[in-house]
Amino acid sequence: MSATPPGPSTRPPLSPRHWPVWLGVGLCVALARLPWSLQVMLGRGLGPVLGRVLRSRRQVAARNIALCFPELDAPAQAKLLRESFRQLGIGLFEFARAWWGSVTPMQGKVVVEGLEHLQAAQTGGRGVIIVSGHFVTLELAARLMCDYAPLAGMYRPHATGPMEWAVRKGRMRYASAMFTREELRPALRHLKQGGLLWFAPDQDTRRGDSVYVPFFGQTAHSLTSTHQLARLSGAAVLGFAHVRDPDGRYRLRLTPALPGFPSADAVADTARVMALIETLVRAAPTQYLWIHRRFKRQPGQPDDALYQ
Repeated sequence: MSATPPGPSTRPPLSPRHWPVWLGVGLCVALARLPWSLQVMLGRGLGPVLGRVLRSRRQVAARNIALCFPELDAPAQAKLLRESFRQLGIGLFEFARAWWGSVTPMQGKVVVEGLEHLQAAQTGGRGVIIVSGHFVTLELAARLMCDYAPLAGMYRPHATGPMEWAVRKGRMRYASAMFTREELRPALRHLKQGGLLWFAPDQDTRRGDSVYVPFFGQTAHSLTSTHQLARLSGAAVLGFAHVRDPDGRYRLRLTPALPGFPSADAVADTARVMALIETLVRAAPTQYLWIHRRFKRQPGQPDDALYQ
């Protein structure tokens, strides 16, 4: 049922050309083990630095916020942009801690809601697809939720071999299985056997079947993956909200299963999934990953037309 986890039979890539990447991985592992209070402080300081250094990404984030929140005036949009980078700085430490560190400091501050929706969806041994978006908290939230439900994940592999090996091994410390986007058959088998599969289908990617549907009132090129997986496996679809509160608590909430999903209409189903993710984003806009070119493809326009 599971994809093969890294282990003795899966050797890490150790050729000299990978050594610089391994040094970076080693630094990340060391940072993952700093005290959490120090990580939060460093992350809040790192965020504004990233905003200045990653100038093109800051411009993308600013444009996304302007497109998605036209009702906000310029000062309010600028405030949201600044805070999103502060949250991103903290989120980088959360990613590292989820993969290679300890979550003991967070486990006593977790509030979980909606497990009854998951139990209802699993009636009769039905598999469940748990949908979220690309929030800065997504990796740590997934690890924390694994204390309450055996999640498997679907993900896009890292481009560099050492990073892919290290991250996958880190994820297999808590996930029941990990599937790349190309591992459709084992993912479907996992769902058909009553498994739980978490993934975030909210980014524009050139791989996989996609359609144009609304997202924050804009036209967004969106994967039909949720519709396809549910149609082929018979799985239910739930939303997964995860927020880090100012007091340090992590609120993890599962929403009720989407009724009548999947339908025979891939476009309509994908629009429903994007509407669900939009609702999650509106509840925690500062913790969403705005630096992705979400609207880079538009009908009849060259790529990135909205970012020029």
